[in-house]
Amino acid sequence: MAASLSHPAARAAHRDGVRAPGDEPVRILLVDDQPGRLLTYQAILEPLGEHLVQASSGREALKLLMQDDYALILLDVNMPDMDGFETASLVHQHPRYEKTPIIFVTAVNVTDMDRLQGYQLGAVDYVMVPVIPEILRSKVEVLVELYRKRRELELLNASLAAQNQALQQEKSRELHALNESLRLANETLASRNNELQNEVAERARAEDRLRDMAQRKDVFLATLAHELRNPLAPLQNALAIRRLEAGGGADPLHDTMERQLALLVRLIDDLLDIARIAQGKLTLRPDTVSLADMLDSAVEVAQPLLDAGGHRFHMVLPAHEVLLLQADHMRLAQVFANLLNNAAKYSDPGSRIDLEARLDAARDEVVVTVRDTGIGLAEDQMAAVFDVFRQVDTTIERAHGGLGIGLTLVEKITAMHAGRVEVESAGLGHGCTFRVCLPRQRAAMAGTPDAPTPGVVAAETPAGARTGTTRILVVDDNRDAADTLAMMVRVLGHEVAQVYDPLQVEAEVERFAPDLVFLDVGMPGRSGYDIARSLRQHRGPAALGIVAVTGWGQPEDRERTRAAGFDEHLVKPPQLDAIRRLCAGAGRGAAT
Repeated sequence: MAASLSHPAARAAHRDGVRAPGDEPVRILLVDDQPGRLLTYQAILEPLGEHLVQASSGREALKLLMQDDYALILLDVNMPDMDGFETASLVHQHPRYEKTPIIFVTAVNVTDMDRLQGYQLGAVDYVMVPVIPEILRSKVEVLVELYRKRRELELLNASLAAQNQALQQEKSRELHALNESLRLANETLASRNNELQNEVAERARAEDRLRDMAQRKDVFLATLAHELRNPLAPLQNALAIRRLEAGGGADPLHDTMERQLALLVRLIDDLLDIARIAQGKLTLRPDTVSLADMLDSAVEVAQPLLDAGGHRFHMVLPAHEVLLLQADHMRLAQVFANLLNNAAKYSDPGSRIDLEARLDAARDEVVVTVRDTGIGLAEDQMAAVFDVFRQVDTTIERAHGGLGIGLTLVEKITAMHAGRVEVESAGLGHGCTFRVCLPRQRAAMAGTPDAPTPGVVAAETPAGARTGTTRILVVDDNRDAADTLAMMVRVLGHEVAQVYDPLQVEAEVERFAPDLVFLDVGMPGRSGYDIARSLRQHRGPAALGIVAVTGWGQPEDRERTRAAGFDEHLVKPPQLDAIRRLCAGAGRGAAT
């Protein structure tokens, strides 16, 4: 037997106390052969305040549908005599209910074919038993609201149809006026659109100019750094000659000049690295690196500046564990050397500077901290301390110097190693703490770092080797660079000749028969690459040692010289130890 229940008190009343026509309760048909489930549906849906009508079979549901309109049917799939699918088919065959939404209720899992059949019969959704009240209530509420909106739309359409006739003439008049207005507006918009297109095109041209200027700036910085190396080479050579002639004795003036020259070379290297990073050309050569060895290299680089300031430097490393990194030894040493140099520059003479390394087991990373008691940082300065060409203190009184790119390199190179840099400061006058965090390479996974491979002419002179002179040819279009390098080689006890014109190299090689050639790469009229290939072609790979001497020192530059036939690659200004080593190696080769 069917039951009809209405709960208008449960629905929200209109604010004036009268329901709007579209807000009247609607009928919802609940069809299930189990009274307990009907009571469950009743309890779940009562808060909606709609007319809930119950039917215990499909036939009873069809009879009720013939008597009244229903917004929604909640239909059990598994019923005796007539199941839910058959009932749904008969319901939707009636024109009056062909669009009435049906929610199937089932206590068993339905197959995809069952779902397809249900959807083909007009089902809009499935609900599984046991029913989750909130889900069922929300589904029914949505469908009821859609039913109301559809009814309101039908009433509105009828009203609009009645008004349409009266509006046609008025619309026709308005349309004419609107078309005229739109024509004028379109003309205005077209004019404005042309202006905007011109502005966009000009902005694009400006952006292209900015990109071109940025690229030119990067190329200029790289070229500037390279060109600065050329005048540094004679200076470095002259200092080396003076050191040799003085017999290696203490000379404070000489030490000062060497220290300042080394600082200038480091600034040029930083400038080159920034240009490389900006162009995306800075590459790493990762290998298994000992943290302790790498930090020793960094301290060795920064030691002159630490000593010059009389700083009290303390380094603490893990005592019982060898920490390994997968990193570029040189680049990572550069990171910590820059941090130490930064601490030394921005601390008063005699200040304490600490370097501490530890393992963060929780993150499985190595943490290296550089702490100073220098000028410190304000809160707003910490956000910009890694910006390129930014110096946190530019006052004349402190005059720390530098280009403001050291910390930028620290951040960029650390990021290239999948690490991060953190900075802390208690404020101005309270010093700074820089913390570099890098992923650790576990010892079980790490191999033994490869021993450095000696160059063709790079071996040290062994005891008992030939002590006679070696013939060395220096080729450089810069006469000062060629003459000072030749003088250094001569002071080392070797026979030397120099050539300034790259077109005369082969003839001089035939005349002088050198054991080793120091060959500049960038020369007007003919490059060192072409000369090296020519010498290799006519004299063979083992008959003559050829060393590139150039201002370019990136990995791709070294690869290019190697491909051209050079045995080694020296970056200007060349160091005395490297020149001594190469000349000694060439001498041993001549002896054999």
